[in-house]
Amino acid sequence: MNAMMPLAKVVRSVVYDASPTMSDFHNSYAFVRCLMGPIGSGKSVGCIMETMMKSCEQAPGPDGIRRTRWAIIRNTYRELIDTTMQSFFDWFPKETGIWRAGDMKFTFIQKMPDGTTVEAEFIFRALDKPEDIKKLLSLEVTGAWMNEAREVPKAVLDMCIGRLGRYPNARDGGPTWFGMILDTNPPDSDHWMYKLFEENLPSNHAIFHQPSGLSPLAENLENLPTGYYINMQAGKDQEWINVYVHGLYGFVQDGKPIYSEYKDDAHHTDEQIVVNRDLPIFIGIDFGLTPAAVLAQKSAAGRWLCIDELVTEDMGALTFGRLLKEKLVREYQGYKFEIYGDPAGEGRAQTDEVTPFQILAAQGINAVPAYTNDYSIRREAVASTLMRMDFAGNTGFVIGPKCQILRKGMAGGYKYKRMQVAGQEKYQDKPDKGRYSHVCEALQYLMVGAGEGSAIIENKDWNKLPDYSQYDRMVV
Repeated sequence: MNAMMPLAKVVRSVVYDASPTMSDFHNSYAFVRCLMGPIGSGKSVGCIMETMMKSCEQAPGPDGIRRTRWAIIRNTYRELIDTTMQSFFDWFPKETGIWRAGDMKFTFIQKMPDGTTVEAEFIFRALDKPEDIKKLLSLEVTGAWMNEAREVPKAVLDMCIGRLGRYPNARDGGPTWFGMILDTNPPDSDHWMYKLFEENLPSNHAIFHQPSGLSPLAENLENLPTGYYINMQAGKDQEWINVYVHGLYGFVQDGKPIYSEYKDDAHHTDEQIVVNRDLPIFIGIDFGLTPAAVLAQKSAAGRWLCIDELVTEDMGALTFGRLLKEKLVREYQGYKFEIYGDPAGEGRAQTDEVTPFQILAAQGINAVPAYTNDYSIRREAVASTLMRMDFAGNTGFVIGPKCQILRKGMAGGYKYKRMQVAGQEKYQDKPDKGRYSHVCEALQYLMVGAGEGSAIIENKDWNKLPDYSQYDRMVV
């Protein structure tokens, strides 16, 4: 596909040669379209041209004006200004229309050969948190482009969809086309984008995958330096290469891993872990609105085996307790359990004065508080198992195939967030409370309750620790 668009004030002509994947993307009329591929593959340019093509294709109103309005969304204003807007104005300079810096609105104006006029409004917005949804509530747009969509919460996408197709209004002919376009480097395989476009894929959605940057079919190479993708791989791990060079779903670290001791090739196995019925299963629980649980067993040789996990979102203790009980009954019938949770779970809710531990007990789950919530002790309780061997010469800790979220958390998803300090590698001193923190902290409470990490407790008085003998071990 070739598109030539003369500018309003003739600065230069825009010549755009669409790649095969871009052509399929442009020719699709799906309501929501996602363009995914490696870095440098021309995704942003394709989306910029798509907004302009659809603006030119808009049927003119009674006054001969082809009106459209677009929301262009990025996760932060710094990224919006430095990357998205930079790319946009490289192709369509501000001189081709009217730019209002105060409200970050650009109106592109172009006289067409048939005598009509294109009047396309572009509103640039940064929306990186669900609470930013309020910025969308007053918008009435034809379409929207979400740049680097993997960085934006799904709640923003959902609300944005409700603002589409509302401009131009009916008296001006209504929109000829309306919808949502997204571009992104591949996210993780448990990201909302993977679930939406790969597992569920509604009938009015479509996804377009670009080939690897090293493939004979690689796209946009003519606009990249020679050896671009070869040079990019230097010093990078395979997961990074899979995502940014090959355009595959994968997990890439961002920030400083809390467990630098964790080595995935040594501390993870794809083989199903055999659970010993003669030994107890330890369970750690992290409460809050995103509760999580980890199930592990310590082998006779002293190796910790992470067997299973239960990870939830936006869920109270009552529902979580029911799901955990169902899981234990269904999958671990007859086993003995030792269950430890965040000591903060002893706090009473202001509404009914019932603690999370009491809610779990009502479900038949006899959990007890771990003896400390001290972060350094919790971290050490896990780290100490990563740095030792068991009696058989194996690593002292291993994650089984059922613990997918825990594995990604230990591999770097559970992290110290990078701080914005020019020229320096600085990180926050507290863990980032992201999607991987809850399951990793559940593991910490499990290990603390099981007695790991006790070596770093100074002047420890065991008489002050909870008397766990008073609690019945639950047999489901």
